[in-house]
Amino acid sequence: MRLNPFDTNKIDVRGGGGGRAGKLGCGAIVIAAIGSLVFGTDFVSTLGTVQSIDQATTSSRGSDMSEQELCSQNEYSREACSALQSLNQTWEPEFREADIEFRQPSLTFYSGRVRSGCGTASSAAGPFYCPADMGIYIDTSFYDQLARLSGERGDFARLYVMAHEYGHHIQKLTGIADQIRSAQQQNPRRANDLQVRMELQADCYAGVWAAKNRDKVEQGDLEEGMNAAAAIGDDTIMERAGQRANPENFTHGSSAQRMQWLRRGFATQDEDQCDTFADLRS
Repeated sequence: MRLNPFDTNKIDVRGGGGGRAGKLGCGAIVIAAIGSLVFGTDFVSTLGTVQSIDQATTSSRGSDMSEQELCSQNEYSREACSALQSLNQTWEPEFREADIEFRQPSLTFYSGRVRSGCGTASSAAGPFYCPADMGIYIDTSFYDQLARLSGERGDFARLYVMAHEYGHHIQKLTGIADQIRSAQQQNPRRANDLQVRMELQADCYAGVWAAKNRDKVEQGDLEEGMNAAAAIGDDTIMERAGQRANPENFTHGSSAQRMQWLRRGFATQDEDQCDTFADLRS
């Protein structure tokens, strides 16, 4: 995907440090993920969100590096910053048209562990979005793991990750995230089902973003995204770990579901078609 080079005056990028676990804060942390042993490491399901159930901790992030230096650390960081810029430029007009206040998310690069507004998370959690501080957190070494899982080393597999996490930011700004969190607390038996719907909607939003930038999409990009989505479906991860795929334990959706909603977003170019909760209102 041919993204325009990033301009750090248009994005909020931070360094999260690494190596120190820190203290989890006042609230419990739920990492929406399924653990599995992959390549000898405790690899937790990718594209997870970190959610704070009670009071969030105060974000503690810092780096001596400038935003330009943070974005220029490697190929992956440059790509992520360019993607963030594109995502902001794509979604902000949509919010303006809908008369909904828009706020850009921050992007934090970290290694090992990071303290976010939702508490402390490790690289094992994969990329995540923290609604408490509206931040996207990425340990770029994850992308190498994603490539091994999906067999895809193309850029769109990685851009799909960024766009998915940005989808959770959209859910936060529109109020969907808070509504679902409340519903999960009121009806714990539906918590996993509601979480899956949240994740699939974020997949769909990722497809919409790509479609709205169709002039920058290159041949094979969508296939790369589909392969990545297939590799990180709950059923595929469970089976890879030697477990029986159990839909009741899904938190992100099956490979088929993730591919379906990513494709739907790309085909329709319409965020209104990403209503994964529609049947609950019928």
